[in-house]
Amino acid sequence: MSDFAGLPFAPPLHLMLAKAAAKLPPADDHLYEPKWDGFRTLVFRDGDDLYLQSRDRKPMLRYFPELEGPLKAQLPERCVLDGELVVVQGDRLEFETLQQRIHPAKSRIDKLAAETPARFVAFDLLALGDDDLRERTQLERRTQLEAILADAKRPLHLTPVTRDRAVAQDWFERFEGAGLDGVIAKHEALTYQPKKRAMLKIKHARTCECVVAGFRWHKKGPGTLIGSLLLGLYADDGSLHHVGVSASFKMAARESMVAELAPLRENATEGHPWVRDEESTRQPGAPSRWSAGKDLSWEPLRPERVCEVKFGHMEGGRFRHTASFLRWRTDKPPAECTFEQIDITPPQEISAIFE
Repeated sequence: MSDFAGLPFAPPLHLMLAKAAAKLPPADDHLYEPKWDGFRTLVFRDGDDLYLQSRDRKPMLRYFPELEGPLKAQLPERCVLDGELVVVQGDRLEFETLQQRIHPAKSRIDKLAAETPARFVAFDLLALGDDDLRERTQLERRTQLEAILADAKRPLHLTPVTRDRAVAQDWFERFEGAGLDGVIAKHEALTYQPKKRAMLKIKHARTCECVVAGFRWHKKGPGTLIGSLLLGLYADDGSLHHVGVSASFKMAARESMVAELAPLRENATEGHPWVRDEESTRQPGAPSRWSAGKDLSWEPLRPERVCEVKFGHMEGGRFRHTASFLRWRTDKPPAECTFEQIDITPPQEISAIFE
C-alpha cells in the first residue's frame, strides 16, 4: 500500500460514529441525511493511488475493483471521503447481495463485480489537497463536498441532505421500502470526531411475537448458559421459518433460561419442523462465508413458547439484525406468530433517493 504522503493524513483512520436517538432532533441547527444500509467506507485518493477502508479499518478495494476507474476519473487528485458502499437491485438496496461481494476468490470477485456492481454514496469530506478538514464544521465540509461532486455520476453519488425536519420525517417513512435504515442527523457545527458517537441515528423499530423453536449454547458456558434464542414465524402454508435470533441477555438471564427452557427440550426432535428434511422451510445452521469457524450447532425446542422482540426491518424473510428480546408472551398461541404481523413498506423508487 502507498504511504499516501500527498494527503494530510494516511489510512487507516477511525470513523466518526452515531448514537441512537428516539426521534429527529430540532431542525434549526441540524442537517438530515438518509441512513444508508451498506458497508461504511472511507475513500483515500492520492494521485494514482486509491484505498478503500472499511469501518474496522481493513482494505476493501480488492472486493470492489469496478469502482477504481470511476472513482479516479471523478474524484479530485488528492482527497479523503467518508460514505457508504451499496448495491442497488431494481427498486431497493440489497444488503445480502452486498455481503456476497466479500469473497476470497478473485474469479468470483470479478464475476460479481460485473453482475452486481457496487456504488459509493459520499456524505462527508475529510481532506482536500493539503487541507485537513476534520476540524471544519459539518456545514463547511458539506459545502465543499457538494462542490467537488457537483457533476458526479453513477457509481459515485452524493447523499441527499435537508434542513427541513418534515422532509427528513418523510424520508424516514417512505425510504424504508427501498432498503434504507432510517435518518442520520448531524449538527451543522459538528467537527469530524473519530471513534466518537457524535452523530445521531434514528432507526426504524417495531415489535412482533415469534415462536422460540430452538437455542444455541453460549460459548462461555455450553450446557449452563443460553447464548441465543432461535426465532420462527409461520408462513401461509403453515410451515415454520427461521427468521433470526435474539442474543443480548445478561449472564443471570442466560443461566436462568437453561432451567426455564428445559421442559421444552424433552422429545423436541419428534416432528420438529426444522429437524425434518424440508427444503421449503428456512432452517437455522446453514453455513456461509460469514460463519466460517463458528459453531452453528443448535438445540431444538418444542415450538410451544412465544416471545416478543424488537427489530428494525426484515430482508429476504429474515431480521436484518439481531432482534432484541422484550418479554415472554405466555398468553400468545404459537400459531398466531405469522408473517402477517410484519408491516411491509412498499419500495420507494431508488432514483428518487439519489435525486
